[in-house]
Amino acid sequence: MAERIQDIALPLDAAAVMRLFPAPPRLLALGEPTHGEDLLLDVRNDVFRQLVERHGYRTITIESDCLRGLVVDDYVTWGTGTLDEVMAHGFSHGFGAGAPNRELVRWMRAYNEDRPAGERLRFAGFDGPLEITGAASPRRALTALHGYLAARVDPALLPCTAGTLDRLLGADDRWSEPEAMTDPARSVGRSAEAGELRTLAHDLVSLLDEQAPHLLATAPRDDWDRARLHGRTATGLLTYHYWMAEAAPARMTRMLGVRDRMMADNLLALADRGPTLVHAHNAHLQREKSSMRMWQGPMEWWSAGALVGARLGGEYAFVATALGTIRHQGVDTPSPDTVEGLLYALEQNPCVLDAGRLAEALGDPRPEPRVSSWFGYAPLDPGHLDTVDGVVFVKDMPRP
Repeated sequence: MAERIQDIALPLDAAAVMRLFPAPPRLLALGEPTHGEDLLLDVRNDVFRQLVERHGYRTITIESDCLRGLVVDDYVTWGTGTLDEVMAHGFSHGFGAGAPNRELVRWMRAYNEDRPAGERLRFAGFDGPLEITGAASPRRALTALHGYLAARVDPALLPCTAGTLDRLLGADDRWSEPEAMTDPARSVGRSAEAGELRTLAHDLVSLLDEQAPHLLATAPRDDWDRARLHGRTATGLLTYHYWMAEAAPARMTRMLGVRDRMMADNLLALADRGPTLVHAHNAHLQREKSSMRMWQGPMEWWSAGALVGARLGGEYAFVATALGTIRHQGVDTPSPDTVEGLLYALEQNPCVLDAGRLAEALGDPRPEPRVSSWFGYAPLDPGHLDTVDGVVFVKDMPRP
């Protein structure tokens, strides 16, 4: 078995990844089994550079706030702001503190210097403005969408004024109340004002679509794309807050589903722009249902990868990353009777394998999934190899 796996393991580079597919996918998703490991981000950066230089990819998107990501995109595309400002304000989930993310942004800006606008690299976050402890106010997204339309269409077509939005939104800390995550009664998501905002947000998005020929003929396509992003984010946030205020058992399932649906909508918009590398946790990119046990019990919902895959078919590709050790988190050498243990015995590091050929090499029955000793690391499930296009394996995570 080990010799057969050795035969199909290739040194990791973009060319080896692209050989997994009959044609370059519009969305190439590279997953990671844990967050916060610089080596995995270094691997991502290397693959992206090669995809840019040899395979025509021009966009990278990561599991970070889509609105904050606009700050990064403005910097790498046009040089707006400074690198320090971008790292402080352009990322969510603490990702701006990571050295590899800083290096990615620096390299993209250097690459874009003196290049025509159509050849420049682009950056995007594809997560919503959401954190574990709560969700942002929809103010930024709603007011940006309203401002875009107010400057370009007949004011009589607008469903409300900016002042009406401001009155209905109220104080932003009402929306971001952290206690609302576990106590629905603390959420404003089903207040009368929130209900009005949901109606207005949908009407503003409808107006944006109705006026597309005029808007695209009179202003840059990027402006319209950003307005659409603000519209998706506003309606998504208001739906998320609506379910946050629900006390029924379906509450968390719907919230988790809304988040991944927001992710999927952002990914589909990026696919329209051109070939894009997607980087996020394996759980958001997989084609099967996601699951999690929370204080309310077990939850299941469709991941962003499942939603996008259903729409794009073979133009969506998912390469999952597995790893051997994270010793500083107590994840030691994997048992040799697990997939990670078999891959750990290989000389090639890092490597990439065709998932279908790996499944054949493992035989039937497949090994049992590795059991993680740390909640922050999700091992590869051999039973899901049929829904994965490729597997990247990295042996050891160095201590920080």
